[in-house]
Amino acid sequence: MTRFTRTVMLVVVAVTALMVSVVTGPGAAQAEPKLPENYNFFGGIPHELSHPNGSLPGSNDFDCEPTKAHPNPVVLTHGTGGGAQTNWGAYVPMLKNAGFCVFALTYGSYPGAPWPLNQIGGTQPLEKSAAELKVFVDKVRKATGAEKVDIVGHSQGTIMPSYYAKFLGGRDKIDKYVSLAPLWRGTYGFAGDLILPVAKRLGIPEQKVTPIFSSLGQMLGGSQFIKKLWADGGPYLPGIDYTNISTRYDEAVVPYTSGQVAGGPGRSVKNIVVQDGCAQDYSEHAGIAGSKRAAYFVYNALDPEHPRTVPCRFAAPFTG
Repeated sequence: MTRFTRTVMLVVVAVTALMVSVVTGPGAAQAEPKLPENYNFFGGIPHELSHPNGSLPGSNDFDCEPTKAHPNPVVLTHGTGGGAQTNWGAYVPMLKNAGFCVFALTYGSYPGAPWPLNQIGGTQPLEKSAAELKVFVDKVRKATGAEKVDIVGHSQGTIMPSYYAKFLGGRDKIDKYVSLAPLWRGTYGFAGDLILPVAKRLGIPEQKVTPIFSSLGQMLGGSQFIKKLWADGGPYLPGIDYTNISTRYDEAVVPYTSGQVAGGPGRSVKNIVVQDGCAQDYSEHAGIAGSKRAAYFVYNALDPEHPRTVPCRFAAPFTG
């Protein structure tokens, strides 16, 4: 090896080392590690047990800056008996990994209840819960600088935000509104089928849970709450893009078509049934929030310009 060749090689090594130190050294931007994705309705409960009253990794980061690709923070609204962690084990990692700012609240819990009872949400009148959502959305918008948020709701969390949108000033603060197991016409089944499975996993005796759910009657077909949502001809508002994702095996929203309501003039509504084109998905009212197929429908509703191929795979009842 000549002196000239050796000198050239040393220069190349030195430049390469300098480039590496610039890219990976102190203060350099590091790619966030991907969160493990777990498409199981009960996937968030272990974190609630180990981090009581906390937030799932990837959620409720009020320093999160929305990107140009995903300018709207996503606010997750749980179902009856759910909570910020227990309802969203499948959704927080999926959305965070995709680059969304993700937020979740526990609303409508029993006032003054100790943990874990205070994480059994959706017990209070829906009007009260909608007021809590209003405060939370304003906090998210202020922290992120976003003009609007996207809502992803499950069960009770599909109709409660509509009250916020229609009667508490939320209509201009919501862009996309995605509903899992919605009940726009109310239910004629037992709307509390989520409560006991979640409570059991948290170790709460049944007798301490079931008497305290003033919200259940409001979700029944023909209730005054449902009538108020429909007073102007339907549950939807112009300017908001709605996506409804239902399951034929829903045992709480009866009939499941209660959530498959067409939009009227000037309303943007897309209705989806997870079993259409995929007989292997047996997810019911709880399991639809753990079904990977349903989750990808949700993703595509939030980011229609970059759709993912929606999988068809076996999804079990209750877990998804």
